[in-house]
Amino acid sequence: MMSNPLLQHWNTPYETPPFHLIEPAHFEPAVKQAISLAKQEIRVITENPEAPSFSNSVAALEKSGEILARISSVLYNLNVAETTKELQGVAQEVTTYLTRFSNDVTLNRKLFTRIRSVYEERYSPDLNTEQIMLVEKRYLSFLLGGASLENNKRKKYRMISEELSKLSLKFEENVLDETNAFQMHLTDPGDLAGLPATLVEMASMTARSLGMDGWVFTLHMPSYGPFMQYSDRRDLREKMFRAYNTRAFHNDGKDNRAIVKRITELRLELARMLGFNSYAELALTDRMAETPEKVCAFLGELFAFSHSAATRDYIDLKKFAVECGHTVSLERWDWPYYSEKLKKNRYNIDDEILKPYLKLENVREAIFALASRLFGLRFVRNSMIPVYHHEVEAWEVFDVNDKFISVLYSDFHPRKGKAGGAWMTSYRDQRKDGKSDMRPLISVVTNFNRPTESIPSLLTFNEFTTFLHEFGHALHGMLSDCTYESLSCTNVARDFVELPSQFMENFAFEPEWLDGWAVHYETGAKIPSEMIEMIKEASLFNEGYACNRQLGFGFLDMAWHSITSPVETEISEFESKILSKSEILPSAENTSMSCSFTHLFSGGYAAGYYGYKWAEVLDADAFRYFKEKGIFNRETSESFRKNILERGGSDKPSVLYRNFRGKEPTIDAFLERSGLR
Repeated sequence: MMSNPLLQHWNTPYETPPFHLIEPAHFEPAVKQAISLAKQEIRVITENPEAPSFSNSVAALEKSGEILARISSVLYNLNVAETTKELQGVAQEVTTYLTRFSNDVTLNRKLFTRIRSVYEERYSPDLNTEQIMLVEKRYLSFLLGGASLENNKRKKYRMISEELSKLSLKFEENVLDETNAFQMHLTDPGDLAGLPATLVEMASMTARSLGMDGWVFTLHMPSYGPFMQYSDRRDLREKMFRAYNTRAFHNDGKDNRAIVKRITELRLELARMLGFNSYAELALTDRMAETPEKVCAFLGELFAFSHSAATRDYIDLKKFAVECGHTVSLERWDWPYYSEKLKKNRYNIDDEILKPYLKLENVREAIFALASRLFGLRFVRNSMIPVYHHEVEAWEVFDVNDKFISVLYSDFHPRKGKAGGAWMTSYRDQRKDGKSDMRPLISVVTNFNRPTESIPSLLTFNEFTTFLHEFGHALHGMLSDCTYESLSCTNVARDFVELPSQFMENFAFEPEWLDGWAVHYETGAKIPSEMIEMIKEASLFNEGYACNRQLGFGFLDMAWHSITSPVETEISEFESKILSKSEILPSAENTSMSCSFTHLFSGGYAAGYYGYKWAEVLDADAFRYFKEKGIFNRETSESFRKNILERGGSDKPSVLYRNFRGKEPTIDAFLERSGLR
């Protein structure tokens, strides 16, 4: 099918995807043909009469399926950033083909025999560290892919893996549909009490775009978050809270309860087939934490520090709420409202005060400049690079010697076809082939508020740190300097991948950086030094509660994936039992976190949500080192680049970190930064 752009050479700058030519109908035939080509490449490996070697088996397998991977990356990235019902249907169909092909590879006995042979001889002097890592990763992928299963279990493995891939897609579709479906339409100006003018104007624009009078508020974070922080109408805050926390939990066609139970049941069955007691045991085989016991011990250690601090935060806020006239129980829909008021009262700072200094375009340029100062990068907008939506911008990234490093796509605002939250992804990871270095295509996707007719897009401080976070992931992708794609960029252990992203968040609190660029979008006045000082002091505000809350998510994740028999109880009952340990606020009846917890059931963080805190310990330790040397010390940043950002998964994470830091990390810097000790 020569007319299919997915199968043709991409005659675009840097061979970027020709989004303007790609239609949903192109994917299925392209995937089928690419699978056929990949099967031929596998056949060449298995029928090779020569003895198995790294070159003719592991490296050859690494190179196979490049066209298929290219097509798949476009499909799945579009399916979360600019999807349609047609594309969702294609993704469901194509996922079956891809899962079957993946199973064909890992269940291929001849291929596994060759890979195992190389694995058994991997410590020969012929292989370097990166090659050994690739052999070990590939061998483990075969084991976890059912390669050692007997014939009677292989068919069952195929059925389970295919069903799981479809269920994950359906879970994500339901959450997106439920998020898009809710609208709170207000027509009485009195209902807007307490809301910032920027939010009111945005709600008015939303209403007009829907052909309505008044104001429309949605569950997209730029609308939902500030409404919960500022609305004086407690009843409307509760309405918004319940809408957000009952997504895919309504006993209808979009309900995810059965999907959650089925996913966890199938994951358990798969784990047992492969010789593990739980899915958590399986998932942790290639993580720094290694075992569920170590994860639980880690979460427990942090919990011992955070829970008392969270209780202190709760008591402080409850007292303040009473002083403000709050006479009933402090509920979940009250927490963000009184938290924002208390922060303003205590530090004379809140999101509305900070937002004028955080104009999106200024933040973007400041973050680009930070990357230049730390790592010598330069960003140039290129309008000739095709994009998948007119709001997306494409940037060429060069190093200090004007060498091309990467393409970076930026996609900042919410749309009906875009999933909520923020993420970094890639359309192509970096790899080398002889003297050729195929550079990566990286994308940062967020859901920041749109500019209104009178006000530009102004970020909350949380959105500001989110930008830094995702840009940290992007640096990990853009600066990769590995040989093999499977080990490059962010293809690292799940509990190590958050180190660069969380490391970059630290700069949001550094006066030395903020003072150089943060100006009021209207007056051009620099952000006052006392405001920067307040940002630093306020960084510890409610940190005990925030840490405790995230640990609760980690406990829930491990509970779902440490089960040894299918969950029979109601999801809300299961959640309540697990979360009761870490809860500070009263539970909200008839709500569910699991039914919209995309990290766990469609986002690849199953038995891995603890990784955010695990990496936070690393990033606090790493940034303490930067502070000791000077946050812009070029030698330190160069070491971080060379030992962390460039190396991907080419060595064990513990080795990479020690090479950068010179010693093992400790929990001390994290506890100090968080005010937990």
